[in-house]
Amino acid sequence: MRAHLRPRSWLPRLVLMPSVAAVLIAVYGFILFTGYLSLTNSKILPVLHLVGFANYARIWALPTWITAIENLAIYGVLYLVVATALGLLLAILLDQKIRAEGVLRPIYLYPMALSFIVTGVAWKWLLDPGIGIERSLQSWGWTEFRFGWIKDPDLAIYTVVIAALWQSSGFVMAVFLAGLRGIDGAIIEAARVDGASAPLLYRRIVIPQLGPAFLTVFVVLTHLAIKTYDLVIALTNGGPGRATELPALFVYSYAFTRNEMGLGATAAIIMLMTVVSIAVPYLAFEARAARR
Repeated sequence: MRAHLRPRSWLPRLVLMPSVAAVLIAVYGFILFTGYLSLTNSKILPVLHLVGFANYARIWALPTWITAIENLAIYGVLYLVVATALGLLLAILLDQKIRAEGVLRPIYLYPMALSFIVTGVAWKWLLDPGIGIERSLQSWGWTEFRFGWIKDPDLAIYTVVIAALWQSSGFVMAVFLAGLRGIDGAIIEAARVDGASAPLLYRRIVIPQLGPAFLTVFVVLTHLAIKTYDLVIALTNGGPGRATELPALFVYSYAFTRNEMGLGATAAIIMLMTVVSIAVPYLAFEARAARR
């Protein structure tokens, strides 16, 4: 029997065909359709009449979109920098071969197992001045204690950062811990024999070898920051006012509640292009590293 007629040659392809077709239609097909909608003047229902890039010019003139971008800049920078620093610190502490590592590691990783909706609801209860941290400390005698950030338009975005850090720092720790465990111990021992102090050891030898881990953390956290939606919905619902509205909330608001489907699709495509501009160089770097 010819090779191409044998069941083992065509059966796996036949089994995979429905999954491949579903991905092509449900993912890439709808991405193309969203891109098409961004070029139309669609309102409550899609229309086929093209208006070119008018929506792309219009969206950057909207104060609500500018506010969403500014909120994303504050949230994204703090989320990326603090989560990276905190995760690296936790990884370094756990890499000291402490006895409680087997207990601490699952504790740090546990928040990542929860959905952002659960995280948002939990932190909403904790940060609510009426029932959360402020109320508890006041009932214990600290009557002057105030922690009403979640109700303050100038500080509410930082409550989203706090909740996101709690959710993701364990993941960052795991990535860096894997990188630390992959460093050749002989190099570190040789540096110690030469008299290198611990800060110098990490600054000159250990951290420079964590380049791939830093890149992975940067790509993943940036992607999570750009598409953040459920955490904000559960925690602040974009308020107070528009103090915590992010681009993902802008997409939902304009596409499904304001009947501006074309404008919502435009915002979605801008978000997609931002993620692609980060992910493609990362994948190219990984491909070159694999070839080497």
